Amino acid sequence: MLNKEIHLSSKIFENHNEKALRDGFGEGLMELGEENKDVVVLCADLKESTRCHWFADKFPERFFEIGVAEQNMATIAAGLGVAGKIPFISSYAVFSPGRNWEQIRTTIAYNDSNVKIAGHHAGISTGADGATHQATEDIATMRAMANMKVIVPFDYEEAKKATIAAAKIWGPVYIRLAREKTPEITTSKTRFVPGKSYILWESNPSTSSGRRKPQAVIIGAGPLLYNALLAAKELEKEKIGVVVLNSHTIKPLDENKIVELAKKYRAIVTVEEHTIIGGLGSAVAEVLAKHAPTAMEFVGIQDVFGQSGEPKELISKYGMGTKDIENAVKKVLKRKR
Repeated sequence: MLNKEIHLSSKIFENHNEKALRDGFGEGLMELGEENKDVVVLCADLKESTRCHWFADKFPERFFEIGVAEQNMATIAAGLGVAGKIPFISSYAVFSPGRNWEQIRTTIAYNDSNVKIAGHHAGISTGADGATHQATEDIATMRAMANMKVIVPFDYEEAKKATIAAAKIWGPVYIRLAREKTPEITTSKTRFVPGKSYILWESNPSTSSGRRKPQAVIIGAGPLLYNALLAAKELEKEKIGVVVLNSHTIKPLDENKIVELAKKYRAIVTVEEHTIIGGLGSAVAEVLAKHAPTAMEFVGIQDVFGQSGEPKELISKYGMGTKDIENAVKKVLKRKR
């Protein structure tokens, strides 16, 4: 059942509201702009699409339109970051951190400059724009970078909180944001602490004999977590109990919580709208290989590029739908036995 202690929305499975994560980012910037005059925003000719225009309209003296020059945007932000400002740079993830990866590495991360990088329209659900605009490797490239923190918000509310929290973390932070409207699951009261995961769902169904079925843990980040919740609900009907963990911070990973759950259940499924190489699944596997070797299955993009299509169709085609997660749980339970 849903973890009521963390104040989730009452409308999750039926008649739920939907809102885009980029709206949460934009509103987070507005709140930061009001409370901290050192917050500045730079954009690469996508201010409306990435919701930076709200900040630009209200704080024009602290907004910089760089144009289609993502490398310049990163380098300018690096200077601002070491000069006492808190710059946010905003673009599509395939362009930033995609196109300007080297500038982010050398001018921002290497200098531990206090820059926050917002990568929008990430994942395969960008849809009709196709593979060239579907950032599916960005978590891997950014978490491999020294000094970089990586946050992947679940929904609108969490995107707002992540944006505000990033400004209070010293050094480079990458915030990964999906494009499409997604169900509003968390609320303003749901806790959000960078580096600390939390349980969304926990079930312990019993058979008629009173013996519990084997259980697994689903660890996810980003909007695809909603499919994990749907899968958990369906699995419960089959007397298969799971725990769903929101691991919104991928670097630094909440190692203690993940190891604790792995030792308890001995079966892990990771869920992410990203290649299974180098992303959340890899990060979890690295921790468990060292501290608690565990049976694992990885739900994500299987080392291929995407293509044009409707977001929900693409999620299904590339094996990240609700049924795919259910099957992954059943598969990992068989391996556990």
